[in-house]
Amino acid sequence: MHFYKIKTQIRVVGFDDGTFRFKGRGKTILVGVVMKGNEEVLGVLTRWIDVDGRDATEKMIDAINRSRFKDLRIIMLKGITYGGFNLIDVKHLAEETGLPVIVVIRKKPDLNAMERALRKHFSDAEERITLLRKAGEVREMIRGKLYYQAFNIPPEQAEEVINITRKNSLIPEPLRLAHMIASAVMCGESRRE
Repeated sequence: MHFYKIKTQIRVVGFDDGTFRFKGRGKTILVGVVMKGNEEVLGVLTRWIDVDGRDATEKMIDAINRSRFKDLRIIMLKGITYGGFNLIDVKHLAEETGLPVIVVIRKKPDLNAMERALRKHFSDAEERITLLRKAGEVREMIRGKLYYQAFNIPPEQAEEVINITRKNSLIPEPLRLAHMIASAVMCGESRRE
């Protein structure tokens, strides 16, 4: 997908998850914040996902496709692991919603360490590792402070979207607000990104 011009009021949804206990399974909340650029919050989407499960991708697809927000242009993710190692299949997410996906990451991921952890703890590790690799090349944006992956959108346009949706933080506003809401639901109060 290629946009001719990225508008400052581009409609995006940014997803993050709530906190969870590493020992034991359970559920955590998945929050999507729908915004116009970095200014106006249009709405919030929520779903519950299994910690270390395999349902986060389908829950995102359901949240987007069943929502009233039919003019979304971009999906932003805060990493591709939710609720522990509940990995997002970015290709499937993009295909089922018809939207490009931008994954924003604060610290460069150590994919080898993630693969080792998956092989150690999951019988379906190879399937999960395939999802890690599908997300695309990790690109540096702000000198070691921000990284991203772009799926179905050219890197230069992904960077433009990231910049348009940032406000007073390195993290785009939809992701920052999704983080705050998700942590408030799970902990009783928001935590700063």
